[in-house]
Amino acid sequence: MTRATTVRAVLAAAVLLVSVLIALTMSPRLGLDLQGGTRMVLQAKDSDTAKADRESTDRTLEVLRQRIDSLGVTEPTLTRSGEDRIIVELPDVQDPRKAAEVIGRTAQLSFHAVQGPAAQNGDRADAKGDAEAGNGPTLPDEQGRSLDLGPARLSGAGVKDATAAFDAQQGAGWTVSLDFHKKAGRDWTRLTGEAACHPVQDDRRRVAIVLDQQIISSPQVSPSVGCNVGLPSGSTQITGSFSADEARELALLIKGGALPLPVEIVEQRTVGPTLGAAAIDASARAALIGAAATALFITIVYRLFGALAAVALAAYGLISYAALVALGVTLTLPGLAGFVLAIGMAVDANVLVFERAREEHAQHPGRSLRSSLTAGFRNAWSAVADSNVTTLIAAGLLFFLGSGPVKGFGVTLAIGVLASMFSALVIARALTDIAARSRFVSDYRGINGIAAPGRVRTWLTRRDPQLMRSPRRWLLISTALIAVAVLGIVVRGVNLGVEFTGGRLVEYSTSRPVDVERARTALADAGFADAEVTTAGAGDLSVRTGKLDNDGEHALRAALAEEGGETTKVRDELIGPSLGDELRRNALIALGIAVLVQLAYLAIRFRWTFAVASVAALVHDVIILVGAFAWLGRTVDGIFLAALLTVIGYSVNDSVVVFDRVRELWAKARRVPLATVANQAVLQTVPRTVNTGMGALFILTALAVLGGDSLADFALALLIGICVGTYSSVLTAVPAALLLERSSKAPPPARKRAPGRRSGTKTARRDPLDNGARV
Repeated sequence: MTRATTVRAVLAAAVLLVSVLIALTMSPRLGLDLQGGTRMVLQAKDSDTAKADRESTDRTLEVLRQRIDSLGVTEPTLTRSGEDRIIVELPDVQDPRKAAEVIGRTAQLSFHAVQGPAAQNGDRADAKGDAEAGNGPTLPDEQGRSLDLGPARLSGAGVKDATAAFDAQQGAGWTVSLDFHKKAGRDWTRLTGEAACHPVQDDRRRVAIVLDQQIISSPQVSPSVGCNVGLPSGSTQITGSFSADEARELALLIKGGALPLPVEIVEQRTVGPTLGAAAIDASARAALIGAAATALFITIVYRLFGALAAVALAAYGLISYAALVALGVTLTLPGLAGFVLAIGMAVDANVLVFERAREEHAQHPGRSLRSSLTAGFRNAWSAVADSNVTTLIAAGLLFFLGSGPVKGFGVTLAIGVLASMFSALVIARALTDIAARSRFVSDYRGINGIAAPGRVRTWLTRRDPQLMRSPRRWLLISTALIAVAVLGIVVRGVNLGVEFTGGRLVEYSTSRPVDVERARTALADAGFADAEVTTAGAGDLSVRTGKLDNDGEHALRAALAEEGGETTKVRDELIGPSLGDELRRNALIALGIAVLVQLAYLAIRFRWTFAVASVAALVHDVIILVGAFAWLGRTVDGIFLAALLTVIGYSVNDSVVVFDRVRELWAKARRVPLATVANQAVLQTVPRTVNTGMGALFILTALAVLGGDSLADFALALLIGICVGTYSSVLTAVPAALLLERSSKAPPPARKRAPGRRSGTKTARRDPLDNGARV
């Protein structure tokens, strides 16, 4: 072996060994949509005393962390997002009502002296007006009598600890015991000492304990306490006929402290554990079957070298999985789909190399197999690099402009691209270099898969179709397709998901089958006349409404249970209207930036005419995909956005491969008409386009059929997008570039000097557009 091959083999072995160790010793971090649980996005709001900035939001996050820890949730996750948002993830929490109630309460605790019963005209609670007048609030006590309170003498910040306990000796039932800090304890003694100066049974002998502008307890100071003596400063006890749950909730609210800022739930998602487990199993089956079909396909097409590429494909799967685990990436359902999709895309680099090696071997029949393979890797490098960069751009946009699970898809897609390049350019190359040194492999053309030109290339050489003879014809077909898509958008409309419109979407599984019409009638009778009911999967029901809080969802589920028996919530998504507007706006921004970034990159790497033509094909694909979903009535949501941006990357990927070949051939034949050059470039890259597309289609078909309802729309979008993108990269981008070049006066690209060629060296002249294939 040469030194380069040895280095690649050692590097590949080292990376694989580390990957195996990581896979065996570390577990993946599953997102809530895979393990089940609730995810909330809280929006901090400005208060009278604080502004919702980064610092105050961080303080709010810490208070929430203490509250959630007190709830006993296993491994909760709280992170700040931006200036004023907090993301809360609660594994295994299926009923978010209690968590939302505890999380959302401001828990402003205060202790007041009672001035006496309220005047007759002051029976209503008017805390804000009294506060502005310099007085305490007027609030109803536990029995409903209105009391005039003095200004707050002590706040919840003075409470050191709060515990709920059952007081069996005094017969008080469940109580909450408070321990004060030192200074607050002295204030408590002073407050109770002043109250003790009033006669027994006088309201002024009471101390009001107020939580969020509501008197939760107003006990009388014991007759044994002397005037201005007060209760001991260490602790006190709140009584109020609490249940066990109420006492514990009150204790954790007081212990956690008051929220520095009020918070509003702008997004809430709940996924049942069975749905997550089913999604994992379905994706695993899709990955195994799709990968096996892809490996079998490339083995049939490229024989021994295809089998070695399949081995590299398995190594890719191991490396990318280990990278996800080692980096602590949260694996979400779209991320899992991205991981599976990248398996199909990982074949692309190997296909590019093998097709270039076939061309080299056909052009130079006397060249050794190893030399042809080396030339294939060298000549395919620019197309591999450019196509993977465009995919990385799409993945980066998904990460920076997406939200929630879409970010996970962007991360897994980026890791998959990098791992696929390593597997193709290091592992596959090391394996094929070693195999190419074998005389047996070199001598038998039917075994190595490189010495024969392939059926697609042979058929094209025989027929030599002139696809670019009339470029306007293809553009008219593309225009007609766009018109059909736009008609679907106008006539049928785009079915935006709850994520973009705001509202609530809940999926239920019932023990008895329920007809959709019966479910609609039951919900209408229960007061949910505006609820949209559809089927979701095998017997499940999907209910979509506008504004619906957690108590309303509980009532809605109870109404369905009357018809369907035991009703289990499978999935729950709540998006506030402000967040829906923001996500919709960000989606449009993401698409706009994707188009501009791809345009800038292609203009730098190629010519402006090629860049504009590629972006025109890209826009063509986006419109057709959205129009197809409009005609089919499918939901356009964040997952669709992830698929759309992936299609953009894939479409540009294909265009890059074709234009890279156009640039190469045109530089060699500057006087040949561009239409002839482009036609030859298209014919030379068709085998790669067909074989790569087949690899991706195997994976996506497996996802669509086996991936379950949660991945069906995602796989369908990618199936449509890849088919349309494959067409447009050849029959839209290239004809558009030809028409643009006719109006452009820019000279053809300069020819690059072949590697290793010296000045003065004479070589045999040949037709630069001859692909060398012979039949």
